[in-house]
Formats: sequence, structure tokens, C-alpha cells
Amino acid sequence: MTDRELTITRLFDAPRELVFRAWTDPERFAGWLGPEGFTGTAVTVNLAPGGAWRACLLADDGGEQWMCGTYREVDEPSLLVFTFAWDRGGELVEQTLVTITLAEVGDKTEMTFHQAEFSSTHQRDCHVDGWNSAFGKLAANLKESR
Repeated sequence: MTDRELTITRLFDAPRELVFRAWTDPERFAGWLGPEGFTGTAVTVNLAPGGAWRACLLADDGGEQWMCGTYREVDEPSLLVFTFAWDRGGELVEQTLVTITLAEVGDKTEMTFHQAEFSSTHQRDCHVDGWNSAFGKLAANLKESR
């Protein structure tokens, strides 16, 4: 692992299939996507290798940030691999590869989130708080879904 990679491991009190759907069902994905102060909107998902995904993060102040990518691997309910980039008016910025592995731990799910490779450690660090905040929203969303 290099210093331009990000790995976050979280244990969710939910079955693996539900965590997988939270990443792949557009309505569920929008329900937790983005850090506090942002709401996921306009989520589209074509869940197949080569299929595209796209979403908007709407800030509380009305600003928009678009993100998109392409699925590389889909192995339901244990693995998702996709590209991630910020879409700045058609220009893709800071493209990385995200790998999500989901493992059953009793009736809970351990998610390992890996994103690489960032252009700098600063860019990596900018994503740490955002993803951790979003994963807090995901945990609450999963609890409500049970």
C-alpha cells in the first residue's frame, strides 16, 4: 500500500445482502451518499461490468458536486470494483479505483473500502473525512432498513 491509497474498514449491524444493496440500489445509495451537509440525488446505476454509475451530491447551501464511474467487477453480495471520478462539467478529475469487499461476521457485515491511487496524499486526506461521515450515514440508514 502506498501513501496515496485509502482503506477504511467498518462493521455494520446488517446482513451482507443489505449492505450490498445500499451500494447498488439507486434509491438506497442516494439515502446515505455524501458526508453530513450533503444529500445524494440523481443516482443512476447500471450494475454490470462496463456499466456506468453517476450521482450528484447536493450541498445544504445548494451547490452541486457530480461524481461518476464504471463498474469493473460485480460479485453479489461480496465484491464491487468501480472507478470513481469527480465530473467537473464533463472533465473527469481525480479518477481512482474503489474496491469494496463485504464479509459476513455472524449476522453483521465487515466492509473493507479501498480507494487508490490518489494524485497526492492531500487528495487522499480530503476523502478520509467525507467517506467516514458518509459511512456513519450508511450505518444509520442500514439500522432503519432492518
